[in-house]
Amino acid sequence: MSTTPRERARIDTMERILESGRSQLAEHGAAALSLRAVARDVGMVSSAVYRYVASRDDLLTALIIEGYRDLAGVAEAAAAGRAAPGRRFVALCEAIRTWAHDHPHQYALLFGSPVPGYRAPAGTVPDAARTPAAAIRLAEQAWHAGGLDTDRAAPPVSQPLRRQARELHAALDTDLPEHVLIRFAAAWTQVFGVIGFDLFGQLVGSFEPGDQVCTYTFRTAAHTIGFPD
Repeated sequence: MSTTPRERARIDTMERILESGRSQLAEHGAAALSLRAVARDVGMVSSAVYRYVASRDDLLTALIIEGYRDLAGVAEAAAAGRAAPGRRFVALCEAIRTWAHDHPHQYALLFGSPVPGYRAPAGTVPDAARTPAAAIRLAEQAWHAGGLDTDRAAPPVSQPLRRQARELHAALDTDLPEHVLIRFAAAWTQVFGVIGFDLFGQLVGSFEPGDQVCTYTFRTAAHTIGFPD
């Protein structure tokens, strides 16, 4: 659909505001994000900026949604194709890591320490869910094709964890059995754990550069879920 000049001007201004917000994230961190500084950066008076974002928290929310959408697009693209689901799972993990290195401050906003005084609204959930959903769909594809090995030895599952898995199973409306969802949860946290260690310098002095240990961890995560080796 075509847009009017006024609508295009609003879209352009909002993009400039978001760009300034991203710059502030890089320079000062999310906790120091300031609408007054954004206004100065884009050449607007503060009252004009409030017509686009009502508060600092609204700007944070917009940046979070933007980050989740950008990451999800990368993950979904990596999950597409004709390779075996397990190979595409590893490719998806590699794509997340690449995005994190290309956008470290946005990654930190999404997966780093909580911003003091800020609570992300429910409106961020749909975009946040897209990346794990892309990975879960790969597990579902392998499960339906009989290509997911769920008989591998694993630690015993506690009753509270079983209950949480049942609740998650109902919420996701997935065909994956609950015990596979538990394996997926363990693997998914492995993926983001090693990416965080790699991105934030925790591998310095040990597995540096982190390429090989990250790839090994991604393959280990795939093995945990039950994808063929």
